[in-house]
Amino acid sequence: MKTEEIEDNLQPATENGKHISPVLPADIKNYLIDIDGTICDDIPNEEPERMGTAELYPDALVTLNKWYDEGHVIFFFTSRTEAHREITEYWLKKHGFKYHGILFGKPRGGNYHWIDNHLVKATRYRGKFTDLIEKEVTIQVFDDGKHE
Repeated sequence: MKTEEIEDNLQPATENGKHISPVLPADIKNYLIDIDGTICDDIPNEEPERMGTAELYPDALVTLNKWYDEGHVIFFFTSRTEAHREITEYWLKKHGFKYHGILFGKPRGGNYHWIDNHLVKATRYRGKFTDLIEKEVTIQVFDDGKHE
């Protein structure tokens, strides 16, 4: 799916008779993928001279391009800054990554807890990209009486 086709796949949604933000069909995932330490060597922003020669994690390239070809949305969400855009786009192109966009400026430091009104699934990268599997885990949620 090309970037301009993402909007075409959004489906209208309503809640209590009012329009809310549109959603993608259930069979299309919206992937947000980190760069440093996830698809290549972990390089801090303070050493941008290393970004152009970062070692690729080959299984990341194969898996992400497969997801793209299957019609999923691929965005990189990185702690790199806008000042790193040119070298980052160069590196992604050099290695042949297919993607829809990059979001720069993710807060640094890890320990992320994403709060959103849309369904959020998280997968911690631990050294290898594979097809995703189902696993039951315990998560923290708001005590709003709307879950079991």
